[in-house]
Amino acid sequence: MASPVKARPKAKSPAKKSAKTPAKNPAKKSVAAKAPKKFGPRKDLGAPVDGFFARQPPQLQAMLDQLRAMIAEAAPEATAVIKWGMPFYAVGANTLCAVAAFKAHINLILPGPPGTYADPDGLLEGDGKTGKHLKLRPTDPLPRAAVRGWLRTAAGRARA
Repeated sequence: MASPVKARPKAKSPAKKSAKTPAKNPAKKSVAAKAPKKFGPRKDLGAPVDGFFARQPPQLQAMLDQLRAMIAEAAPEATAVIKWGMPFYAVGANTLCAVAAFKAHINLILPGPPGTYADPDGLLEGDGKTGKHLKLRPTDPLPRAAVRGWLRTAAGRARA
């Protein structure tokens, strides 16, 4: 006896399918068709740092001025330019530190491998692979002695 043959389901016609689904937007470009975005250097790369400090919110100004003075005290020969939108201080070609300002806090960024900076009070944050940072809020007291010590260490590294 012959086995029964199952009938294949009938394929839907394209006319019926388009009636149920919305038409594709021809103006919409596919992600694959877009050319990769090319980034050039930032417009502020190498700019003087005075403009950066002048643009900061008033609640951060006093602390930024104190940090700026402490950096100048630790390394009077340091030069400062804008890189990645923030002031980077360097001695020669070596980075001393960087200062980042946000709406509600400031970061003092200190480069160096793990164990570079003594931090018995645990004030520094970050994983420490290439450096650490101190996060300062306007309501926080500035740990002057610790910052001076870290900046002296950073200046010594940058000079070496």
